[in-house]
Amino acid sequence: MRRPLVLLAALPLLATSACGFLGSDEEADIQVYSARHYDLEQAFEAFTEETGLTVEFLNGDDDELLERLKAEGEGTPADVFITVDAGMLWNAAEQGQLAPMDSPVLEEAVPADLRDPEGRWAGLAMRARTVVYDPEAVDPSELDPTDTYAALGDPRWRGRVCMRDETASYTQSLVASLIDLHGRERAQEIVESWVANDVQIMSNDVELLETIDAGGCDAGISNHYYLARMLEEDPDFGVALYWASQEGEGVHVNISGAGVVEGSDAPEDAQRLIEWLATDGQSQFVDGNHEFPVNPEVEPEELIAGFGDFERMPVDAAAYGSLNAEAVEVLDEAGYR
Repeated sequence: MRRPLVLLAALPLLATSACGFLGSDEEADIQVYSARHYDLEQAFEAFTEETGLTVEFLNGDDDELLERLKAEGEGTPADVFITVDAGMLWNAAEQGQLAPMDSPVLEEAVPADLRDPEGRWAGLAMRARTVVYDPEAVDPSELDPTDTYAALGDPRWRGRVCMRDETASYTQSLVASLIDLHGRERAQEIVESWVANDVQIMSNDVELLETIDAGGCDAGISNHYYLARMLEEDPDFGVALYWASQEGEGVHVNISGAGVVEGSDAPEDAQRLIEWLATDGQSQFVDGNHEFPVNPEVEPEELIAGFGDFERMPVDAAAYGSLNAEAVEVLDEAGYR
């Protein structure tokens, strides 16, 4: 018998959705805990139409959902855990919350660096964290193609750059990748150079992009899909995208991914959902949020395809996860706030 999706009084209340196709007395075949909030209903409805398996999902942020899984233990109703950060996927696996999947389907569909070598999780969508700029204030030739992120600490950019706040997983994973690439000392120097340039700290990427469009800063670092959303609403939105470090390590990429929950009582169905999202359901999963498919056989949707091809930095989930605390220390010691 399926365990019901229940809320624990000791944990924050999270939003629950039955995707709009379950009756009030029905229990879904697959229960999903998801930190990803974009177009899940459309993808899950398509999965149900194709397979007959129903899906119910509960939304929350990464940390809340992981703590919930740990608190529920073997009694969890969850079958699938979806998160929006490679480091969090690694962390959930290392804490024993994800079960290994033996899946030739995922091995073929998902590049090796975007899935766990032990099969405990797989990436499903890519988001590139790259440089965005005001084309009226910046000539792309000003941007360093070898190490674009570090070069924003050059004095020529003083007072001209916007970035996300230090609490954002996007910021922490970017800094963790810099530690992994360059070592702690050099990463510290890079973040300190941003601070020395009087970087403007924004609470979210939408605010950052709107500030650039309004002339409040000339350049910044944002997830590509936030700009795509703005351009979808207004093709004349005054911000352009620059693929970072194309003559160096490549643009920093993070992933939204999923794994089968260790306590799941429907692991085969759960794995089937993850496999579908990486194959037949790739477009339904990524297109609505303008993310890049992880499956190289699936084309990106038209708007982001227009950003052009790019070389990406390999994703090292273990580094993003294990170096997260050190990344937070680097940001704190640099006075990045």
